[in-house]
Amino acid sequence: MHFSSKDLDIHTPYELSDKQIAAFKTNGFIKLQNVLSADALDHYGMEITHKVLELNALHTPMEARDTYQKAFLQVTNLWRQSEIVKAFVFSKRLAKLAADLLKTDGVRMYHDQALYKEPDGGFTPWHADQYYWPLASEKACTVWIPLQRTSLDMGPLYFAAKSHHFPDGRDLKISDESEEKIKAALAAAEFEIIQEPFELGEVSFHYGWTFHRAGPNITPLPRKVMTIIYMDKDMRLKASENENQQIDRDAFCPGVQPGALINTELNPILYQR
Repeated sequence: MHFSSKDLDIHTPYELSDKQIAAFKTNGFIKLQNVLSADALDHYGMEITHKVLELNALHTPMEARDTYQKAFLQVTNLWRQSEIVKAFVFSKRLAKLAADLLKTDGVRMYHDQALYKEPDGGFTPWHADQYYWPLASEKACTVWIPLQRTSLDMGPLYFAAKSHHFPDGRDLKISDESEEKIKAALAAAEFEIIQEPFELGEVSFHYGWTFHRAGPNITPLPRKVMTIIYMDKDMRLKASENENQQIDRDAFCPGVQPGALINTELNPILYQR
């Protein structure tokens, strides 16, 4: 089979050291440099942006939106809408990184999600992603892939290091309340907050329970980000604990019953050893 340079960039292994894997387990997140080339980001990013503009359903003026709506344009499961995006989302390089970091024999798709923070877009409140996920274990993570260099002014992710075992705030959806209460709880517990720009080709992985937020985008350019959520290939569904988990179950694990393996056509195995 012939691979182009862009294909090789997203499918050949990116080797991690034992130290990096240990750091992810300890801190709940890791940033990795030079994971994707400028050519690959340009090629796949053009199609991702095209599909976001085509499929985005949020057209309310910024001043009329709530905090969540101001944070980003959000479009999920783009891999179902474009063969080019599917090729990117099915990247073996990214999926193997997720499996290596989670220390699993393989990973499945939970879903993908484009998160575009528009010029003058607002901050993203403190939260943990797994509040939304009806997943039975912590072996799930998100890769956050900026499609351009992302300065602090554009609103990159920043993380509360080692917060993935912190119980406070796990019952809060993304909101003004989560921003206020989780910020206060993290400060009281003296978590270290890591806020850094992302260079072109740099990506981050974080556990579902790692608390994170993003600042506003105060630049004239959109902050274009693609994410992929991975879960252990043996992940089972748990009973929904809130309305948002029920929404996720219906959208991303249709027909799966609590306790059963999540293996619908929406949840293909992306990498296994």
